[in-house]
Amino acid sequence: MDKQESKRRMEIVVEEYDGILPYCEAFYIHSIIYAAGQAEMAFEGYERAVRENQAAAIIFSEVQEGLAHSAALSRFFWPVKKENALSDARGVKLRKAFGLDDHSPLRGRELRNAFEHFDEDLDRFLLENDAGYFFPTPMVDDHTLANEPPGKIFKLVDPAHHICVLLGRKFDFKSIRTEVTKVLNQAIAMDNAGSRLTNLRKP
Repeated sequence: MDKQESKRRMEIVVEEYDGILPYCEAFYIHSIIYAAGQAEMAFEGYERAVRENQAAAIIFSEVQEGLAHSAALSRFFWPVKKENALSDARGVKLRKAFGLDDHSPLRGRELRNAFEHFDEDLDRFLLENDAGYFFPTPMVDDHTLANEPPGKIFKLVDPAHHICVLLGRKFDFKSIRTEVTKVLNQAIAMDNAGSRLTNLRKP
């Protein structure tokens, strides 16, 4: 398909269907169920690992997995690519269908970027921090350890306060997990009812 035809189709989908063709709605619903479901399973794995007092590396990896899938879920509602009319329209339509606004914890870019651009952030972290005590392995402890100037926290999870510390920065993941569960339940209900997003089409 050439660019002109692709643009023509995109304009039709945006103008007449708000970014998602009726027969394509199931694809988005199932993709959302997958991303949210994987995040939910990882968060459940994290809680189980904490209860069983498993190794810090396992506990942190479950949190990281949950947040990575949460980031993938977020992109359906807040697309990364700028100035793309189709993805913008799709994001708006899905946010309306799921009752999400810009105050949703899923919209937060800082945590999303922290995991997506981890390699670059690690470069800067090591370049800018050349003195003090470094802890290269994951830890399970109180997040206030990251407040101490000499300590350079690489990866830490504080289960009591639902705080994840990555390269010295703190992130609250409890609200994200709650939003993931909400979206997952809504998507499953939509799929079971077969209602999908049809009520948001233009008259």
